[in-house]
Amino acid sequence: MSRRIVARGKPKNQKETLKRLLAYLGQNKMMLFVVIVLSALSTLAGLYTAYAISPVITIIEQGVKNVVPRDQVTVMLLRQLAILAFIYVAEILMSYLAARMMMTISQRTVYNIRREMFEHMLRLDVRYHDANSHGDLMSRFTNDVDLVQEGLSTAAASMVVNAMTLVGTIAYMIYLSPILSLVTLGIIPLLTLMSRTIVKFSRRYAREQQQALGKLNGYIEESVEGQVVMQLFNHEDDSFEEMSYLSDFYRQKMRLAQIASAMMFPLMQNVNTINYALIGIVGGYLSINHGLSVGDLGAYVNMTRQLGRPINMLANHYTILQSSLAASERIFELLDWPVETVDENEIILDDVVGDVIFRNVDFGYEPGQHVLKNVSFWAKSGQKIAFVGSTGAGKTTIINLISRFYDINDGEVTLDEKSLYDINRYSLRKNIAMVLQDTHLFTGTIMENIRYGNLDATDEECIAAAKLANAHHFIERLENGYETVIDGSGDSLSQGQRQLLNIARAAVANPKILILDEATSSIDTRTERLIEVGMDRLMEGRTTFIIAHRLSTVRNADAILVLEQGEIIERGDHDTLLELGGRYASLYHGQSKLT
Repeated sequence: MSRRIVARGKPKNQKETLKRLLAYLGQNKMMLFVVIVLSALSTLAGLYTAYAISPVITIIEQGVKNVVPRDQVTVMLLRQLAILAFIYVAEILMSYLAARMMMTISQRTVYNIRREMFEHMLRLDVRYHDANSHGDLMSRFTNDVDLVQEGLSTAAASMVVNAMTLVGTIAYMIYLSPILSLVTLGIIPLLTLMSRTIVKFSRRYAREQQQALGKLNGYIEESVEGQVVMQLFNHEDDSFEEMSYLSDFYRQKMRLAQIASAMMFPLMQNVNTINYALIGIVGGYLSINHGLSVGDLGAYVNMTRQLGRPINMLANHYTILQSSLAASERIFELLDWPVETVDENEIILDDVVGDVIFRNVDFGYEPGQHVLKNVSFWAKSGQKIAFVGSTGAGKTTIINLISRFYDINDGEVTLDEKSLYDINRYSLRKNIAMVLQDTHLFTGTIMENIRYGNLDATDEECIAAAKLANAHHFIERLENGYETVIDGSGDSLSQGQRQLLNIARAAVANPKILILDEATSSIDTRTERLIEVGMDRLMEGRTTFIIAHRLSTVRNADAILVLEQGEIIERGDHDTLLELGGRYASLYHGQSKLT
């Protein structure tokens, strides 16, 4: 089994990504200003320490030539050393403070980004979850956010300091010797060309590395969740082979990214060494024949050595910044994904009756591919409407439209004669409760999981909901009853017990519209019979939509709609459809024979 991974190259718009990232940093303007000031002062201090060799050599030279008495030479040298020590300490202190403050800024920035990502994720259009794996989404929250923090806390601050150092060093070198500066500056275009070439590849591989990591995380998460199924069908070897392929793909992308990053330092170092040798030759000639002082030559040579450091650091941290920008782009892709829209003019529901009407509804998840075709039906308050049909017929899609997880392409859906798409979707969902085939509980107590359906519900209301769903009996037998703590997977409970809690959660919500999507498919026949009375009570007075493959559960529905390929081909109650002898009758008799 193999899987092709398509990874894009460089970011679509690097400038826009950087601009957006800087906007987050801009939320700490005052601290950033202080960091820049401290960095500038630290840079000046560093430049002086590089230049300080000039006055020291000049003093020694004056002492050797007896221009200054020997005792004064010692005093002058000690004074210079004291000044140099003071400036060194000041430089270290300012660098530390700048780095510490930049770390605080980066942590605040990442904190704000992570909060915004999570808040945005909670409102994401459902299409995002259909198009992206949860593992890739988690990778954006973990690996990508960590890379952004690394880029801001180390690379960004270092690049500011080193850029200042580079500009200041070049300016001072020109001041000391314009001729030598021409030699040095002649090397810079070569350094720039090399940096741009390497960065181009580094940017591309950094992006591909993050995408490959997202794919790998997604597959691992999928495998962990489906481990039992995997073992049941003896697919361990196939799964390991697939993971190995994805892991090897990620390793290759990571290796290319690291090679591109590692190439920068040795290439720059060798070019700087050549530059250093040229400066020694030309500088010696100028010192002998054109009056360049030995002290200024020493200072210039020292600055030439220092010049290589900010260039190397800029090049090295630029690759880190590229990885950070690639990660930022993936984060911004998430933040740019459409959320469920809310219009202030939308209707806020007050007193819902529960009359739902579909009129000539067309819908497709992809343009030109209709899942529902000209679907029309109505459900009055208190009625039970069942949808049956083959897998992929469109049953769940109708439920998604009622809940406004998706909006229709054509036609009309109304609730109490109000267009569903004029109603505030969150107000709508407050009046809908859903029990899905796949149970999902949250880490917490049994009581908290039931109360999740209505956070304002009292303990008594939660217990009443549990009794309604016939969950009270098994809860009472647990060691701590309603205060028993379960994890999100609910592994300590049976599948039937987890579903009963889901039904109790729906009951405590006290909805006007109830949706049961294969609600009893995971419950054994005995448990199903136990909850039938409770379910009838739960559905009483509520508009209920039922999806069921087990047709025995929909015999009492007021209307049964049979769907095939997105169209309603039969409708009626149980007895009417059996007399009709069509698709429903065929499905029902087929299941009856199996039982």
